[in-house]
Amino acid sequence: MQIFILLLLWASRVTETTTGTWRQCTELLPLDLLSFVLERDTSRVVPGVRVKQLAGVRGVQFLSPDTSMSFPASQFLVNCDLFPNEFSLVVTVKVNPISPKRDEYIFSLMGPKNVERSALKEKEEVLGTKNLGFISEDEQQLQKKETKSDAKPGGIILGLKLSQNGLNFVFKGNGKAAEHQSFHDIHLTPNQWHTLVLVIGIHHMKLTVDCSSPLEIAPPRAFPSDLNIQGSRFHIGSRGRWKGLFSGLMRQLVLVPNSDASHQICPSSDPQLAALSVPPLLLDLPVRRQNDRHATSFGTAGRLSVGLERPCSELLRHQLWFNPLKKGLYVCDGSAWITVWEDHKRLDYVSEHQVLITSSETHDVEVFQIQDVGLMAAMAHRASGSAVYLWTHLGFQLYQNISTHGALAWKHFQIGKKAYLVVSNSGTGTNKSLDKDPETDFSVIYKWSKRRKRFVRFQTLQTYCARDWEAFNINEQTYLAVANHRMGNSNHTINSVIYKWNRSTKSFEVHQTLITSGAYDWEFFKVGPYHFLVVANAFDGVTTSVDSVIYIWIDGRFQVFQTIKTFCATDWEMFQIGSRVFLAVANGYRLQGNGSSQYTISSTIYELDMSAQLFVRFQDIVTYSAVDWEFFSLREEYFLVVANSYNGESYSLNSILYRWQGYEGFVPVHWLPTIGCSDWEFFSSNGESFLIYSSAKAALSKVFKLKTY
Repeated sequence: MQIFILLLLWASRVTETTTGTWRQCTELLPLDLLSFVLERDTSRVVPGVRVKQLAGVRGVQFLSPDTSMSFPASQFLVNCDLFPNEFSLVVTVKVNPISPKRDEYIFSLMGPKNVERSALKEKEEVLGTKNLGFISEDEQQLQKKETKSDAKPGGIILGLKLSQNGLNFVFKGNGKAAEHQSFHDIHLTPNQWHTLVLVIGIHHMKLTVDCSSPLEIAPPRAFPSDLNIQGSRFHIGSRGRWKGLFSGLMRQLVLVPNSDASHQICPSSDPQLAALSVPPLLLDLPVRRQNDRHATSFGTAGRLSVGLERPCSELLRHQLWFNPLKKGLYVCDGSAWITVWEDHKRLDYVSEHQVLITSSETHDVEVFQIQDVGLMAAMAHRASGSAVYLWTHLGFQLYQNISTHGALAWKHFQIGKKAYLVVSNSGTGTNKSLDKDPETDFSVIYKWSKRRKRFVRFQTLQTYCARDWEAFNINEQTYLAVANHRMGNSNHTINSVIYKWNRSTKSFEVHQTLITSGAYDWEFFKVGPYHFLVVANAFDGVTTSVDSVIYIWIDGRFQVFQTIKTFCATDWEMFQIGSRVFLAVANGYRLQGNGSSQYTISSTIYELDMSAQLFVRFQDIVTYSAVDWEFFSLREEYFLVVANSYNGESYSLNSILYRWQGYEGFVPVHWLPTIGCSDWEFFSSNGESFLIYSSAKAALSKVFKLKTY
């Protein structure tokens, strides 16, 4: 009988909402979305988040798009069918540097995936999860299936996201297409708190950052007055998927219908933390940073205990606990320990994890992930035949042999959901007889076969002692750049080629050629809306003192942006630390005419000077015929490791790991014994971090495990 009545009520609601009598949200008070999810269960921090502190101010960090951070819009916007057509959003966040082509959602409102799912979800929320016994067995099975698909909600109705280009307000426009309104002229300093107030009107939008002068725009399309929210769900810190998860900290998220909230919180004595409604969990801080000194706010209640384990109860509310093992300070809120300060994991030492015996010397290793298979490494062997390895609990194990000829490099890339590998061949192979030019090689693209679980030959491309491939995307188009090193034994000043993926023919075709001198490496990177490609020129036939070139993408072609004098440049590595952009070049050796070679030289790190629009010298580091740089980060620390290959006398050298020290630049912290080191790759597996190097002078590669404390 209860089910029958509920179904009648639900059917009457469907009938009502399909007859055109839509209910608008009016006269609503400010709605604190963040408190709504954090305060559901006050006995513990909800799953999927943790409380962290920055500059004495608490915020929540999102660990996953957990269902605890999602709820039906009907629980929040009660008795409404349509979203308010005028409203404000008040947000206080600390943002991290955002990678190119990555979007991070502060929040989203997602539509139902389908009608059946919407009905079942609504029935579940009316009955409650504890009353599943009232639902039929078939519906329970359907519910389980739909729960699994929660990671893929319906289309976006409304959302606020951050990208490298700024803040983006997204809403469902006419039809099913999403409208994007971007605010490019704002600058949010990484690792600092900022309060944003976004005001949405029918014909205007206004953004205020830290109570400064507002940025007002008149969008080309008005915000819809009939935005249907039936069956939709709010997702805080995501759009219900891993992709787009907010990586920073959030302290405040409030929806204010029918009002300009900037007048309610501005002006403020602390504009970066201007507050309208902050969850109680994030208030009453035990420690606040004042003038770079710590001052407690507990008075006599803040007693400190030290030990490895401590229970937290109402009797211990406000008591401090220091854990010497984690080097962390915590405060009891009456039910759980809240982190006040916790030492981040730091790189302690590097240990040898695996010695991988290979069929021959290896010039390059490429580590990548294949969906439903796992972590893999493709190794470019000098002798005929290269290999692909699969990562297991025992380390890398041989997975597939691939016929190659003097392989010098591998590159993994994706086109849509399909995975590819391209190899740089520099020796003669079976295809040689097909070519009239004896100085030509054929490099090969392999495609991953889901059916065979193997890489299969896909396309061959004519190359000239190819040293490197670089894959990249511009405006949703896929490109491949090959570094042609030389034609024959003496002609080093030749064309390197950029290929473009032809969606019609399902193949790569020549898009542009660029003159290079003994090209050794390509590096593609993006700074804001600009796309760059830099080539490592190594030798012009006379000297290794040649210009390497940075190109910029303009009107569908790469054009020269800047030239930099290098000495047998073998590798470029682009990386970012905060908002700073760097380029590190690996210089191989100096050779001038018939003079002697100098292998102990400086490799250089350049930094992008935004005002001058040039890369300028930042730091010189002494290297020994360096052939590779690898940049990686562990938590909030940044590292560079160099592949030292030869000092003029020996190939058995230490490759060196450098740590970023801010004003001091990169300083050496670890010396790793290597033999003819040709490449470094960083990778992570099951929460642990590793480095693998390949040797061009010995039939082995080594995996090092990075130990942290």
